[in-house]
Amino acid sequence: MQSAVFAADGSSAAIGIITVAIMLLCGFALTRLTKLLKLPNVTAYIITGILIGPYCLNLVPEIVKDYTEFLPDVALAFIAFSTGQFFRINALKGNGFKVLIITVLEACVASLFVFIASYFVLKMDLAFSTVLAALASATAPASTMMTIRQTGAKGDFVNTLLQVVALDDVVGLIAYSVAISLALASGISGTFDFQSIVLPLIINLASFVIGGALGFILKVLLPPERSKDNRLILSVAVLFGFCGVCQIMGVSPLLGCMFMSTVYINITDDDKLFKQLNNFSPPFLLLFFVRSGVCFDLGSLLKNSNSGATSLLTLGFFYFLVRIAGKYTGAFLGCLITHKNKLVRNYLGLALIPQAGVAIGLAELGARTLGGITGNALRTVILASSVLYELIGPACAKLSLSLSHSYDNKNFETPEIENSNNDEEKSIVNLLIERIREIQNELPEHNNNHNTNGNLTAAPQTQQVRRILHQNNIHYH
Repeated sequence: MQSAVFAADGSSAAIGIITVAIMLLCGFALTRLTKLLKLPNVTAYIITGILIGPYCLNLVPEIVKDYTEFLPDVALAFIAFSTGQFFRINALKGNGFKVLIITVLEACVASLFVFIASYFVLKMDLAFSTVLAALASATAPASTMMTIRQTGAKGDFVNTLLQVVALDDVVGLIAYSVAISLALASGISGTFDFQSIVLPLIINLASFVIGGALGFILKVLLPPERSKDNRLILSVAVLFGFCGVCQIMGVSPLLGCMFMSTVYINITDDDKLFKQLNNFSPPFLLLFFVRSGVCFDLGSLLKNSNSGATSLLTLGFFYFLVRIAGKYTGAFLGCLITHKNKLVRNYLGLALIPQAGVAIGLAELGARTLGGITGNALRTVILASSVLYELIGPACAKLSLSLSHSYDNKNFETPEIENSNNDEEKSIVNLLIERIREIQNELPEHNNNHNTNGNLTAAPQTQQVRRILHQNNIHYH
């Protein structure tokens, strides 16, 4: 209906532009409500997509959904690239092995719980249960990171969480590659050969290597003297280009983008680029989550899966609950084995509940690979459960940050844009400090004068420092 109205009044370009504006404005507007409820912005974006989707207001034409199929890949690229910055070699030397143990346990236990529930309890077929279990291992770094950015949380809990979430998706990608190969080998595609098992692993490894090589190329393209605008242009061009290559290869860009930023941060120690991309990416992430809500097919939940007699609604409900239990149990056991402190051990599992971007992207890839009713069932279950996870997951992540004393509740009202402004102010102060030191080095050492009472008067460099601070509207006490 809405599509016909747009087509009568303007071109297809107008349809896309106006719809994107509606998605951005509605997503922002609903964050005003979730802010009052102290819920993360990601929750607002998912709800917005459902409200403006075909089952409510129907404000998004079908043609726009088709033209924005690139959004999941772009969003995954930004998400993965921003996550890779936390894999500094120096930081991983002291905590890396512990994080690896926690990650493997929380991912594998969640997959094990889902496989048992779907195959032994709900009597789904082996191939479908294997792929669904593999997808259960993935967590949503986007919603988790946006919650951390929104609250300004810091500390050991946050550092452990970010590293676990990043490594979690590496485990998820590997698990998916193995699971889809086993599913194909079991007869869904009618083929069973060595190539069907090894080829997906080789392709993912190739994307990993290409991403690492691009990390070195970024260093060459982004020298410190290059302007901020050009640094942003070149980095976005590299990310978009890599997304296109991954699309051609039929793999997720997550693993390669993550390794790209890991290589870049370790060879340059340049965190300014990540701040720039964090300021540039919010509109893409908003559109991605809103589109996920728009694509939610409510009617298909009432249909039975071709993989068993269980309805998709029942399957989705079991998947939703069992995965939460698996994530919490695995995280608790991992922290217990690695002797993490009580706050991390008790609340890390709560922060691993969100599941959206990576799982949805892999579900789309799995649906195309499996095809037919089985593929549609996989997509529906993951998307439906992801909507629920994004409704409660970010709130649980925020609760875990609060219970672990990782942020001050009074600071939660500060919007994200203010955080970026604070970063800019800090960088200005750092530049001023450097300039002050230069001035002090240039002036002679005997500039301090004594008054007749023997008291020190303000030195010339102090007066110049105060003048610089005043010119930059920074109060001096």
